[in-house]
Amino acid sequence: MYLRTFATGLVLRILLIVVLIGAIAWALPQSNQMALTALLIIMLLWRVVNLFNYVNITNRKLVRFLESVRYDDFSVRFAANQDDSTFRELSRQFNDVLDAFRQVRADKEASSQYLQTIVQHVNTGLLAFDESGRIELINNAALRLLGLYRLKTLKDLQEDNPELQNLLQNLVSGESVLFQAAADRQLSISSTAIRMRGKLIKLVAIQNIQSELESKELEAWQNLTRVLRHEIMNSVTPIASLVSTMRDIVQQEMEEPDPSHAETWQDLNEALEVVENRTNGLMNFVNAYRTFTSIPKPNMDPVLVLPLVQRITSLFAPTLRDKGIRLTYDIQPDELEISMDQDQIEMVLINLIKNAVEILEGQANARIDIRSSLDQTTQRATLEVSDNGPGIEPDKLEQIFIPFYTTKEDGTGVGLSLSRQILQLHGGVLGVDSQLGSGAKFSLVFKV
Repeated sequence: MYLRTFATGLVLRILLIVVLIGAIAWALPQSNQMALTALLIIMLLWRVVNLFNYVNITNRKLVRFLESVRYDDFSVRFAANQDDSTFRELSRQFNDVLDAFRQVRADKEASSQYLQTIVQHVNTGLLAFDESGRIELINNAALRLLGLYRLKTLKDLQEDNPELQNLLQNLVSGESVLFQAAADRQLSISSTAIRMRGKLIKLVAIQNIQSELESKELEAWQNLTRVLRHEIMNSVTPIASLVSTMRDIVQQEMEEPDPSHAETWQDLNEALEVVENRTNGLMNFVNAYRTFTSIPKPNMDPVLVLPLVQRITSLFAPTLRDKGIRLTYDIQPDELEISMDQDQIEMVLINLIKNAVEILEGQANARIDIRSSLDQTTQRATLEVSDNGPGIEPDKLEQIFIPFYTTKEDGTGVGLSLSRQILQLHGGVLGVDSQLGSGAKFSLVFKV
């Protein structure tokens, strides 16, 4: 419609110019038509200027329209109140197209904002960087899992964590590797490569699988313990019964002993007594591990940490005083409240403090410290029990949580593995950090 109207207006203006030129050509040779000739020339010039403006208005509108598209400036509006219906239609069409572009951009921005919100709130860490190591995208979960405040380029990791920098730079697309970021963070890192806007981008997904690994490990130990306990009890119980019966028979014979066999009966009785005692001891030992495979589900309630720690401190006060060990606590914030099974967590804290007391016994300036903190960013509360004892050897740091492993002569090796299991049932983590000669620190990490 617009092109047809524009062509008509253009043809009419050209025809009028041609007519004026013809009239000038007729009047110019006649000397008595000078005034008419001048008038016709003025009209011709006016019509030429009019034709130029007529054509140039369209060009200017088209240039403005293309520039607004090129620079994403969709705030431009074309006046639709011209007297010429041709240009009113052109302005309306341009405005309609710009409105469509404006709507597309708004939808695109809304979708981008929606995706950004999702990326920032998923629990999986997402990290994208180009071939030079410049970070294109990183979400809050990735920063939290990597223990970072911000990250602009992989080179920022060179000073504090060169191992992580090297791992990310050399990660092969489709490969998945494990990385120990902290005591409570065993990370699974996988990547894929994509080409976007001509650039090769490596997209990395980061997940904390510490709890899953510990859960599977614990499940394996529990299954093994059940099988061993079942098989051992099946074998030992009849042995204990037979030994008890044999001892009864021997003791009856010893009441009226044959002088020639008296010493033999005495030796046999003592041997059977030893076997019976060791058999009963083995049965008691095996039964002691029943609690390791049958911890009840926690009864979760909000518990104030400060009164909890104060009660446990009072419980150990006489022992600590007798052994010359100083115990201090600092609970921050004062009103810190954690959802937990109070009885089970008390059991964990008592076990940790008891272990620390045994390690510190006889040491000068022995001290146990209990601290708490709350991380609003990660929504995690940490309760720490530390001592200034000799510390734990590096090769034993992970072994101490293995069921039945103990360095004590009279220990069962259940306490720490049971404590870690309790924390797992609470959805938390029990970790340890220690340096030889600098003591040990056990951390109870809870979700709040």
